[in-house]
Amino acid sequence: LAEYLNEKFPEAGLFPADRVVRAHCRSVSGEMHSGFHNLRSALPMNLRATHKHFKVFSGARPDIQRIKEIWSDCLNTYGGPFLFGAPSVADAMYAPVCTRFRTYAVDLEPQFKAYCETIFAWGPMQEWTAAAALEPDEIIELEVEF
Repeated sequence: LAEYLNEKFPEAGLFPADRVVRAHCRSVSGEMHSGFHNLRSALPMNLRATHKHFKVFSGARPDIQRIKEIWSDCLNTYGGPFLFGAPSVADAMYAPVCTRFRTYAVDLEPQFKAYCETIFAWGPMQEWTAAAALEPDEIIELEVEF
């Protein structure tokens, strides 16, 4: 989807302009897209919940560590405040991780807390969060026969 949008709207700057940086952005975005299954399972996304003393089970810890490595590499290499300096597809891909880290009170180093705060203050994220707040608490299941 991101690649399609980038082709349709290249002026949106969804990926960094520099070829090497763009490849790095695609790589970490792809890793988020196809990986971190234990994190997704153990820490389901829920914008409305807060668990101040949630025990992160061992299966999700390597995923969290890998995400921190990616964020550290990107923020240190490109200077922040977004992963590649300016907002990119990578930030959209990792925005749900920021919400999971907040929901489940995952301990973060100051650099990663600042990154998550940047994501939470980002206009598209604020729009998404506001729209989610308008959704009903329970979603009525589809009346479809299987």
